[in-house]
Amino acid sequence: MKIAVLGTGYVGLSTGVCLSQIGHQVTCLDINEQKINQLRNGISPIYEPGLEELLTANMEAGRLRFTTSQTEALTQTEIIIVAVGTPQGEDGAADLSFLVQAAKDISIFINQDTIIVIKSTVPVGTNDFIKKLIEDHCCFKVKMVSNPEFLRQGSAIEDTMKADRIIIGSENEEAARKIHEMYRPLHVPVIVTSTKSAEMIKYASNAFLATKISYINEIANLCEVVGADVQDVARGMGKDKRIGEAFLNAGIGYGGSCFPKDVKALLHTAGAYGVKFPLLKETIAINDYQRELLVLKALKRFGGLKGKKIAMLGLAFKPETDDMREAPSIPLSAALTKYGAEVVAYDPVASENARKIIGDSIKYAGSIAEAVDEADAVLIVTEWNEIKSIDVAEMLTKMKEPIIFDGRNCFPEETIRACRSVEYYPIGKPAIII
Repeated sequence: MKIAVLGTGYVGLSTGVCLSQIGHQVTCLDINEQKINQLRNGISPIYEPGLEELLTANMEAGRLRFTTSQTEALTQTEIIIVAVGTPQGEDGAADLSFLVQAAKDISIFINQDTIIVIKSTVPVGTNDFIKKLIEDHCCFKVKMVSNPEFLRQGSAIEDTMKADRIIIGSENEEAARKIHEMYRPLHVPVIVTSTKSAEMIKYASNAFLATKISYINEIANLCEVVGADVQDVARGMGKDKRIGEAFLNAGIGYGGSCFPKDVKALLHTAGAYGVKFPLLKETIAINDYQRELLVLKALKRFGGLKGKKIAMLGLAFKPETDDMREAPSIPLSAALTKYGAEVVAYDPVASENARKIIGDSIKYAGSIAEAVDEADAVLIVTEWNEIKSIDVAEMLTKMKEPIIFDGRNCFPEETIRACRSVEYYPIGKPAIII
């Protein structure tokens, strides 16, 4: 099939590359000329394992192209997939301005009846709104399909090629069948729904997972007080098939481009329709508290942080990505510097993006060893394999004081107890002081 993908962010680029990999002719459109030139040279603008290899292979095979030309991308195209950003607006609602602009471009440049697939995360009713917007400004008919994405940064390729399910929401049976056929080579379960149900599935899924994270973090905070081990508790809970093991890792809260904004957008939608949703309000409040928990622990231990050198290991909101959107490292950095600490941070891939957001209020190290040198304490913020596999005992010898605040529970108890001298403060477990 001849497919156009609008937007080359995480969702658009991963989708375009994977669709070309299963045999479709894909043209990815973006207005950012620098990004398109980069992609044409086989260089991905985002860090995503496996992406560049597939990108290069499919360009060489002639199945994948990149362009800034709406004419080139949108004319004589069977299917247009819209994967532009829908960031959070000031009122908590999704900002649809990029989507509206995409719809205007489509109405100008399509030259035949076309299937429009909205992959961007959008509020209920958006597909109907976009359909009317396009058809009011052009003489061709469009068939709308809501096809929400469920990609995780760091595993977007696997999540596309081996998805749990594909949601196809449409009021047009022919369009739904066409999109089903587009995905058939993936051999993934397909659920066909109404457009509005598909739009709701995305928000309901993300809000549920965010709530599950906040729940286990509250359990972790209770475990610390009563002397229980949250990892044992989570393991016992997760074996119950009704609960499941995923998203029961206690830590310092969720971040990224999806959960924070999607929870707030769903809460905004509920409010717009007069539906109270106190569970989501509490999910957000718990997460806000959890994101600065390590600073509270450090303040309790030291009494004050002025003049203390704090090594922060990890900046990205999760491993295997350079994405800094809503990363816990952002409020942690702000709080630490507010209390007068000198912060030296290390991340394997996200330092450049972090500098754009956090700025020069903290220092950026080129290695773990550089970050922890003469540090009064280490804060573990992102559970990179490089960080989880460090020699803890050796790291402690480089520090001024052997104190670790582990926001991701990276180190087994036996590893910590093997150290000669250490103060180890995990999440949801008793501290270890030797």
